[in-house]
Amino acid sequence: MVQKIPATVVTGFLGAGKTTLIRHMLANANGKRIALIINEFGDLGVDGEILKGCGIENCRDDDVVELSNGCICCTVAEDFIPTMQKLIERDDAPDHIVIETSGLALPQPLVRAFNWPDIRTRVTVDSVVTVVDGPATAAGQFAHDLAAVDRQREADDGLDHETPLSELFEDQLACADMIIVNKADILGEDAAGDISGKLKSKLRAGVQVLQASHGEIDPKVLLGLGIGAEDDLDARHEVHHHHHHDDDDDHDHDHEHEHEHEHGHDEFDSFVVSLPEIAEVDSFLTRVQDAISAHGVLRLKGFAAVPGKPMRLVIQAVGPRIDTHFDRAFADDEARATRLVVIGQHGLDRAAVTSALETAAGA
Repeated sequence: MVQKIPATVVTGFLGAGKTTLIRHMLANANGKRIALIINEFGDLGVDGEILKGCGIENCRDDDVVELSNGCICCTVAEDFIPTMQKLIERDDAPDHIVIETSGLALPQPLVRAFNWPDIRTRVTVDSVVTVVDGPATAAGQFAHDLAAVDRQREADDGLDHETPLSELFEDQLACADMIIVNKADILGEDAAGDISGKLKSKLRAGVQVLQASHGEIDPKVLLGLGIGAEDDLDARHEVHHHHHHDDDDDHDHDHEHEHEHEHGHDEFDSFVVSLPEIAEVDSFLTRVQDAISAHGVLRLKGFAAVPGKPMRLVIQAVGPRIDTHFDRAFADDEARATRLVVIGQHGLDRAAVTSALETAAGA
């Protein structure tokens, strides 16, 4: 009997720190071959590039697969199942698969997909890990920029936009085998403990709640739980029943209905702004923050070149919060330039945003 490849589903709202958690996991994998499936919004693939840019020997470019055609729970048949098949049928099949969902994905339909005949004998859900933005939760929100996440949700016709965002959060908690309260360093020990306790009281028995700063959780804790979540769906009750199907006939009918609206993501605009090297980083980031606020940018992410620094500066912004880190050295044949992806609702003033960013860079 072929041993099933374990897969970990990492879910959580925009800006909670899923990519940071995965980067740390890869950096400390100790030889384990980990393949990544990333539910990237848009076709620019910056999250994938951030992970490919880790400079980690085990993380080869062909181990990072991006699904950019919409929310993963709404594109199971078109994207997810074929991608899984390709990974598990490779001659050098991975030891473990990690799936980073978008902030809008419902985890239960994704876990349910592991029972599809094409993959159920070859792969299993090792666990579902939900990353929670600790400071946002302490402030009574589910994400740092709740309005931005809510606008994303409402603009996507492929999701049940009448359902409150709070219920999506409840689904993420209900499906989880482990909750990571991230950014505990910002919260402080007492507040982090309080948030962890409140979350614990809402969870089914046996779900672990851990605290992390910068997503730093030992992979030995995250991987190898062996839970088989696809066989335990009844315990992972979902507030959303939009995606649930009682039999194969209903599945076919409802699946077609859901995908009549597959192009809901067209409600967003994504574009790239290319800039020169950034000499004054702090000043630049302050002006970027101003531009985000002034023009209603939902998210900004990308890379910057800094004079005198051999490595790329990764920039990720959700709402007013901007995070940065250096990831890898520029290649010899790679231009030392700055490239930023801007994501906003349809109608975003590209010219104005571009001009603001060029001014911020002194271009």
